Amino acid sequence: MKKIGLLSDTHSYWDERYIKHFNDCDEVWHAGDIGSMEVAQKFENFKPFRAVFGNIDGQDLKQHYPEVNRFTLEDVDVLITHIGGYPGRYDSRIRSTLFAKPPKLFIAGHSHILKVMFDKKIQCLHMNPGAAGKYGFHKVRTLLRFVLDAGNIRDLEVIELNEK
Repeated sequence: MKKIGLLSDTHSYWDERYIKHFNDCDEVWHAGDIGSMEVAQKFENFKPFRAVFGNIDGQDLKQHYPEVNRFTLEDVDVLITHIGGYPGRYDSRIRSTLFAKPPKLFIAGHSHILKVMFDKKIQCLHMNPGAAGKYGFHKVRTLLRFVLDAGNIRDLEVIELNEK
């Protein structure tokens, strides 16, 4: 069993509450637009960290993190990318991969809109954690927490980071 903290679109913004909300997590995952190596390093120093680069990330982050990260953890096949779209409207850059060998969990960021939905067509759970940073049009900053356990994805929690 692994507890995961998931966020996206920090855009170089660091909030100490990331530590508070992810303290009991086994890993932290970032779905792109980290914004700076400094923010990435804070996560790296805090917990095991998996990330992908996003469209605003510079060469330093692109050299350190992949565009697409696919792995299996707790018998769950996971695919993370920054620009992925949604069920029924997947981005062309990832669509063929999703349909050729669908993961059990597909994670994308980019839209700044928190959305979790199941794609019945490919039997895949899609998560977009929204945006955790301050840059963008979103009104509420969001994080997700969930558990991977023996092939299951459970105990999903939405965390809203209202201003202090």
